[in-house]
This record gives sequence, C-alpha cells and structure tokens, in this order.
Amino acid sequence: MVQHSQTAQTNMSYLISRPGLPVLAQWAVLFAVLVTKWSLRRRTRSHLKHLSEAQLKDIGLSRADAHYEATLPFWRP
Repeated sequence: MVQHSQTAQTNMSYLISRPGLPVLAQWAVLFAVLVTKWSLRRRTRSHLKHLSEAQLKDIGLSRADAHYEATLPFWRP
C-alpha cells in the first residue's frame, strides 16, 4: 500500500510538472467533454421515458417529472 501511494505521488508530481496543453488541444478536450455530456444527457433522458411507475417511484420521480425531464433538449442541464 505504501509503495502504491508513493507511485501515485510520483505520477502526480510528474503530471503537475509537465507544461500545459497548447490552446488548440485545450479547446479540443473541452469540446470532447461537452459532446460527451450531451450524449449522456440524450441517452439518459431517452431511457427515462421508458421507466415503469415502480422504477420512477424508486428514484423519486413522478410520471410528469419524468416526462418533463425527457422532453428537455440535450444541451439543457
């Protein structure tokens, strides 16, 4: 366990000491993260429409709440 902790600290210090990404690469990463969030929202909202009443009750949502959430566009949080 101690060795793993030391390795993790060594890896973190290496990552911290590295120069930052070029601006274009930073934008590419931000864009990829945004598209991934949008995809996840679209997928989960689509699945929300198909949950049973028991499943909705289990997660604390009414059918109206689920319908509202499922009809939101993917770009809205």
